[in-house]
Parts: sequence; C-alpha cells; structure tokens
Amino acid sequence: MSRQNVLISATIGLFCLLAVGPAWGFSVNKSISIEAGAQTDGQSSVNGSITIGTGAVVAGSVETVNGAIRIDDDVTVEEASTVNGSIRIGSNLKSEDISSVNGSIRIGTNAAIDGEVSVVNGKIELGKGSTVSRDVSNVNGEISIHGTEIGGDLSTVTGDIWLTDESTLRGDLVIQKPGGWGWGRDRRKPRIVIGPGSRVLGTIQAEREIELFIHETAEVHAVAGEVGLDDAVRFSGDSP
Repeated sequence: MSRQNVLISATIGLFCLLAVGPAWGFSVNKSISIEAGAQTDGQSSVNGSITIGTGAVVAGSVETVNGAIRIDDDVTVEEASTVNGSIRIGSNLKSEDISSVNGSIRIGTNAAIDGEVSVVNGKIELGKGSTVSRDVSNVNGEISIHGTEIGGDLSTVTGDIWLTDESTLRGDLVIQKPGGWGWGRDRRKPRIVIGPGSRVLGTIQAEREIELFIHETAEVHAVAGEVGLDDAVRFSGDSP
C-alpha cells in the first residue's frame, strides 16, 4: 500500500473514532484550548481547532478533522493529527507521530519526535536541533529540513527538498514516481538540495527525473534511479 493510501486510511479511521466519541476530552463543533502548564489526557474535535499552551503535558493524542493545531514551547504530547488543517509547533516539543492530510506542518527548534512526520498535501519544515526517529514524508509540498537528524527515510512525490544546516538523514531520500491519471501533466522536476555539511547516509533514490544539487561540503553515499551522482550540480555558498 502506498504512503498516501496509508494516510488516507488513517484519516478514515480517525474520522470514525471521533464520530463515536472517545473516552477522553471530546468536542464536535467547538475548539479546544489546553492552558499553559496544564496536565491532561488526550483531546479531540471534529470541527474545531486545538491550542496547547507552553509547558503543558498531554498524556494522549490531540486530534481534529477540520481545524488547525497550535502547540507552544516546551510541550509534551503523545501525538498530534488533523485531516484539514495546518500544525504549528514551537520549540522543545516531545512527541511521537505528527500528521496532517491537507495542511502544512511547521516544527520549531530542538524537537524530539519518536515517530514520523507526515503530510499528503502540504509543506513540512523542521527546525534546528530536532530529531525524528522514523520517516518524514509528503506527496505534494516543499520539505525544508534545518539542522535535523532523521532516523528513517525522507520522501516526496512532487515536492522540493532542502536538507540544510548540517542535517543528517540516516535512511534513504526517495523521490517517488507519480501515479494516477492526473500525474501525466506534471512535468516539473523536483529540486533536491543537499546543503552545507549535510549527510545522506542512505541512497538518494530518484524514481523520476529530478534536479539534484549537492554542496561541496555535503556527504552523499549513493544516487540511484533516473539520475546518478555524476548528474548532480556541485555548489558552494548557502544555496545553489
């Protein structure tokens, strides 16, 4: 099953779960606000945003179907997920999976994510000093990784990827081949930039044509698929 189908299946499951109402805090058409410094169980909404204040500890998940999620600094939360909405997170987050279907995800500095960061349609941005133990992925949208260590794979279909500020990718960097009836019109080549001091310890797997830029101080072990290492454009400075 493709990553997109996995996320869509998870979305259906989330909607069904919220429809029947979980045992923890539940709202249908109201937004939820967790105060700074509070300790609480998981919270969920169907049509409402979720806000978590500075230093709060959530011993469970925060979930919504139609709404944004805002998380301030120094928060611990088991998981955060939305279907239609963006996720904005401050610094020093401690969490497991962070996911959205239609909406961007922006995570601040020094986050510790013991799981995955995933979107179908939306941008992903990770701040300096952060760690993600598993995969970071989307289908459509730019991915910007700043000074972050990723333990799994980093993947997209149509999005540009910037791996910068001495980031480390321990898995593969995968640009997946588009599929489906509408993808034939997408002729743009994703732009992949491996910036200063950054490392790809796995393989850059180009299942479609890409534009590949590698900084002269970056470390890339292997490139396979539609492009090779010799096809990469080497550059100096902050960006090509």
